[in-house]
Amino acid sequence: MNEELFEQDGLEEGVMEDVIEMTDEEGNTILFSIIDYFFYNGEEYAILTDSNDEDATEADAEDEGIACYVMKIVATTDESGEELEEFVPVEDQALEAKLMEIASMKLNSDEEADDED
Repeated sequence: MNEELFEQDGLEEGVMEDVIEMTDEEGNTILFSIIDYFFYNGEEYAILTDSNDEDATEADAEDEGIACYVMKIVATTDESGEELEEFVPVEDQALEAKLMEIASMKLNSDEEADDED
């Protein structure tokens, strides 16, 4: 899983409300916070950040940026017929680079809009 650092002026409380649980290659559970969603070429993607780092502070996020991931959202249905969202890593490196660029612009434009308020 590749990561990208985005410079952002801290995070407002309550901004990252959606948390998902995933399992890595070694079977470890990782919690991710969903920062935002966006569409590219008719596909939906989510911008995620690792929420397991309990020692990280808002000041750290300001100084070092925030490690973000972009994953494709695939709609699935479970056995009971309930619709679910599956978060799938982007395998194509060129596509992933383009998506990270879009995510960075989106996060930075959201930050600028917040500054204007």
